[in-house]
Amino acid sequence: MKASKKDSEKLIWDQMRTPSGTTIAVSSSQNRVFLHKFMVWLILFVCVTCVVCTLKLLNNSHISCEDDFLSHPLHHSINSTTHTSSKKQEKTGLGHIVFGIAASAKLWEKRKEYIKLWWKAEKMNGIVWLDSPVKTHKEENYTIPELRISGDTSKFPYTNRQGHRSAIRISRIVSETFRLGVGGIKDDNVRWFVMGDDDTVFVTENLVRVLNKYDHNQYYYIGSVSESHLQNIYFSYGMAYGGGGFAISYPLAKALEKMQDGCIQRYPGLYSSDDRMQACMAELGVPLTKELGFHQYDVYGNLFGLLAAHPVAPFVTLHHLDVVEPIFPNVTRVQALQRLLTPMKLDSAGLMQQSICYDTARSWTVSVSWGFAIQIFRGVLSPREVEMPSRTFLNWYRRADYTAYPFNTRPVMRNPCQKPFMFYFSRARMDSSTNVTVSEYVRHRVPHPTCKWKMVDPDQLDKVEVYRKPDPGLWDRSPRRNCCRILDSKKKRLAVDVGVCREGEMSEA
Repeated sequence: MKASKKDSEKLIWDQMRTPSGTTIAVSSSQNRVFLHKFMVWLILFVCVTCVVCTLKLLNNSHISCEDDFLSHPLHHSINSTTHTSSKKQEKTGLGHIVFGIAASAKLWEKRKEYIKLWWKAEKMNGIVWLDSPVKTHKEENYTIPELRISGDTSKFPYTNRQGHRSAIRISRIVSETFRLGVGGIKDDNVRWFVMGDDDTVFVTENLVRVLNKYDHNQYYYIGSVSESHLQNIYFSYGMAYGGGGFAISYPLAKALEKMQDGCIQRYPGLYSSDDRMQACMAELGVPLTKELGFHQYDVYGNLFGLLAAHPVAPFVTLHHLDVVEPIFPNVTRVQALQRLLTPMKLDSAGLMQQSICYDTARSWTVSVSWGFAIQIFRGVLSPREVEMPSRTFLNWYRRADYTAYPFNTRPVMRNPCQKPFMFYFSRARMDSSTNVTVSEYVRHRVPHPTCKWKMVDPDQLDKVEVYRKPDPGLWDRSPRRNCCRILDSKKKRLAVDVGVCREGEMSEA
């Protein structure tokens, strides 16, 4: 049996041999290698097929999803945000601003002359809102904004015995201007609504500089408070005084227009238009963003002290022109403002900006308010003192009370030797070869008391020349007062250079 089994196994083994004598085991190994290669190629083929199919599916899905996305309300919000972002990158210009000017028919013939000084019909958009019709002249069509009559406000209650119900009319100017569709201007071009009075002069280039600091797509209420501490106490330190001008961004104006009439109904006892506006801002939850260049000028008398020590901020507005004295002596109010137009055009950014330096050879302190006036003091006064406004004016309640201002002031010099010698702006030109403005300031001849100080007397000077290179980007940097340097001193003339402070430079005697 064992031998037979062996023979049988041998037979099977022999049958499995090839004719050439190679065993089937070798052939099986080759088949396995082939099978492995086949499987690899099959897997690769399947993977490629899956990838192609997936891409096709994704492409179809993307188209389908995109269609769904475009039809979804969220798309419009995102698209709007993207559009807004691209618009935000474009700088605000005069064409993006709409002015609403509050005016009185009774005072129109006089006050329209102020508006003509700063209005540029080819660049600006706005409406003058009057309480009743006035006589118009065809030749004035391009020198003043469009005139309109304010809407009827008789339905609104007014219970303040000291005020006048015209306050309701004036408080609605922004809303009424908004409802007009801004005189045919497309809404997407409007970014700001700016309010002012008919006796307010705007330095429009500086207004644009200020507004460019802020995102017009957000809620902004921009302006400043009164120069009277008591006025701010009676009304609010959080209220923009409209005569000095204020700006409201388009989205905030839109929100205001929807709720203002109801808001006004809730405050019949308020005095003015400004506190009604601020009351509505409070309901909307929007605080005042303060900019020091908006000037209400709730003062009487001579503005010299305030203008000669203007804060380090763009000079934007000048209000109460009928109340204060002309800003230049011996001329009318309009003539004085016309003189200011020259430096305004040459270098609006530098207008009224104060610089302080010292003539060490003569022991003089020199204060330059560019485009307005220069003061020369005998002796050395610290910058801390000179940058403080001198009290050449009275407060709104006609008292010489220095505690009545919400800012520091200094008394007019009582020592006859410290009384400043004043030089007022006379003329200016641009030196095209050097791109430098050359402005001239002429001595204001008033009697000076005798001084026994043994030093050179500024009384010998007739004029001061100031050289300044325009700096349009002045307010794009952190606020800093410009520096001035004494160039040369002659018997009748002083030359001064004004500009950005150099490395390590400061006002030091």
